[in-house]
Amino acid sequence: MTTLITGGAGFIGHHLAHRLLAGGEPVIAVDNLNPYYSPRLKQDRIADLQARHGDGFSFLAVDFADHEALDAALAGLSFDRIAHLGAQAGVRYSIENPRSYVQSNLVGHVNLLELARHRAVPMVYASSSSVYGGNDSLPFRVEDRVDQPMSLYAATKKADELMSETYAHLYRIPLTGLRFFTVYGPWGRPDMALWLFTDAILAGRPIKVFNQGAMRRDFTYIDDIVSGVVACLDTPPADDGAVKPGGSRSPHRIYNIGNNRSEALTDMIALVEQACGRAAIRDLQPMQPGDVRETYADISAIADDLGYAPSTTIATGIPRFVDWFRAYHGR
Repeated sequence: MTTLITGGAGFIGHHLAHRLLAGGEPVIAVDNLNPYYSPRLKQDRIADLQARHGDGFSFLAVDFADHEALDAALAGLSFDRIAHLGAQAGVRYSIENPRSYVQSNLVGHVNLLELARHRAVPMVYASSSSVYGGNDSLPFRVEDRVDQPMSLYAATKKADELMSETYAHLYRIPLTGLRFFTVYGPWGRPDMALWLFTDAILAGRPIKVFNQGAMRRDFTYIDDIVSGVVACLDTPPADDGAVKPGGSRSPHRIYNIGNNRSEALTDMIALVEQACGRAAIRDLQPMQPGDVRETYADISAIADDLGYAPSTTIATGIPRFVDWFRAYHGR
């Protein structure tokens, strides 16, 4: 079974491709290698997959927000399902560069919906825990209202869910939206706190600690995330009229995919310090615009439906990331 992965040079896309390829399933990866963060890291992820998996892996450097270029790149290629993980990421960057989010996350998402429609294949797509905004009812449940996004990034992800509901209703395409909660691990993103903290601590630079450190996150290790994505790919929602997680009667469901633990930011920093072998210099900052104080995933829907059971604690996962970071950078 061949899977098309958008954002195939990205963090989650790289790990998903590796899991599928290791199981003997071919992968076609699409990515435009944009410079939001280092294209070199993205190229290294692709090179890693090519070196380990050879002929089962195909990479196409194309922008999925350009439907003509996407259609041309995929002409003559067949695939059985789509994992649409590509997007313009980042809450804070959406305040500085909103148009890139509209192009990638809205136009690009419609292009993938159209592709799934015309190829008649199911799709799993990336949403985000950011859709919950300032919700103070914890843990976050897929049944919660998500009408008050605190960033444009979050608004685009909520819009993706709404457009997906429309396509599932009109065209009966099996669709699954995944609200990811603070994914971390080897090959992670340089704009995420774990990378920034590790880099700064090893270099002896201060780390910016927002909201004076009074923040909590549902940190979810990449291997656990990939297990959930694969389970969703392997089991598309049925078109049976039953109410799905997220409230749809169409073949469209929405799941939280997190670790089901809300960890203090200060505990995460302590584990990075321990793994790096040195103390952090803390630069305490106020809350950033668009950010939220706490996230915490209720994963009961995906656990009940698909047996999703994350098992990696931050005490295990953070040292793994730091070890990879040191090896990758020769530090």
